[in-house]
Amino acid sequence: MTLIDDFIVWLEAERRYSPLTVRNYRRDIEDMLRYMAITPEAFEPERIGRDDINEWIVYLYEERKLKATSVNRTIASIRTLWHWLMAHGHVSRDVVSTIHQSRTSHRLPTFVAESRMTDVVEQIKQETTSDEFDAMRNATIVLIFYTTGLRLAELHGATWGDIAADYSTIRVTGKGNKQRIVPLHPTTAHAIKEYHKIISLQNICIYPKKALILSKKGEPISLRTMQRIVDKVLTASGIQGKRSPHVLRHTFATHLLNEGADLREIQELLGHSSLKATQIYTHNSIRKLKEVYNTTHPRETRRAEKEVSKQEGKQEGKQEGKQEGKQESKQEGKQEGKQNGE
Repeated sequence: MTLIDDFIVWLEAERRYSPLTVRNYRRDIEDMLRYMAITPEAFEPERIGRDDINEWIVYLYEERKLKATSVNRTIASIRTLWHWLMAHGHVSRDVVSTIHQSRTSHRLPTFVAESRMTDVVEQIKQETTSDEFDAMRNATIVLIFYTTGLRLAELHGATWGDIAADYSTIRVTGKGNKQRIVPLHPTTAHAIKEYHKIISLQNICIYPKKALILSKKGEPISLRTMQRIVDKVLTASGIQGKRSPHVLRHTFATHLLNEGADLREIQELLGHSSLKATQIYTHNSIRKLKEVYNTTHPRETRRAEKEVSKQEGKQEGKQEGKQEGKQESKQEGKQEGKQNGE
C-alpha cells in the first residue's frame, strides 16, 4: 500500500468520513500529484515544497478556472494529508500551514418558497398511492428530503433498519459517522409505508444490506440517479432555478425557521456540528421579516402610500401641464390666424 492508501484508510477508519468525502479527498490529492507528474507509488512528501503547492494552486485558478470554494476545499484536503504525514513521522515540516485559503462570498442558501413547496407536496402525494414503482419511489425520495433535511449521502446510505417499526423516525448516519434520530412527518411516514408494501408485493428487495432506496431490480441506486430523480420531480412540478437534494435541505431548514423553530433544534435535525453552519438560514428569515415589515407595519404602509400619492401627483402635474400647453398653443394659433387674415 502507498502512503495515500494508508491516509485514505485513516479517513475511513479513524475519522469515519462518508464514502463521498473520502472519494473527494483522494481525488484532490491524486489531482495534485498528477500536476506534479508524481504517481502515488513514487510519492515522497519531503521532496514537495511550499512553492510546488502554490504553483499548483495558481494552476487551478488560472488554467482550470476553478472557483475559490473548490480551490479552498482542495487546499483543506492537502492540509489534512500533511497533518497526518507529520503525526505519523513521514515529514518533518508542514509546508501547507502557511498557505491560506481565499475569501469567498457568502451566498444565501437557495430554497423553494413555502407556497410553491405546498403545491409540490400536493402533486407528489398522488404518486405515493400509485402502483407504479418508479413514480412511488421518486415521490417518496422528494418527501424524505424535504421533510427531514437529509443530505444526499445520508439518504443514499439509509437502510430499512434505520426506519422505526411504527415509521415515526429515521436513524441517520451523518458526517464523521455521527448518528441522529430525525422524526418523520405523517405524510412521509405514510409514503414510506406504501413504498415498503410495493417492494414486498413485487419482491423487489434482493439486496442483502436492505438499502432503503432501490431500483426495480432491487439494487441501490447511485447518488447521481438520486439527484436526477429530484431534479425530474421538481421540474415536473414547475420549480424554477436550482433543483437538487441540497436545495430541499435548505428549504427544510428555512421553512422551519420561518415557522418559529429554535435554531439549536434545527442544528440537531440537520446534523451540523457547529451552530455557525446553521446560522446562515437566519439571513433568509431576516429577509422575509423585512418584507413583512415593509408591507404590514402602519408607518411603513403610510410611507408607501405617501410615496404612491407623490408619484400620482407628479403624473397628474405632467398631464395638466401638457393639457395647458396644448390649450395655449391652440389660442396662440388662432390669434396669429386672425392677425394674418386682417
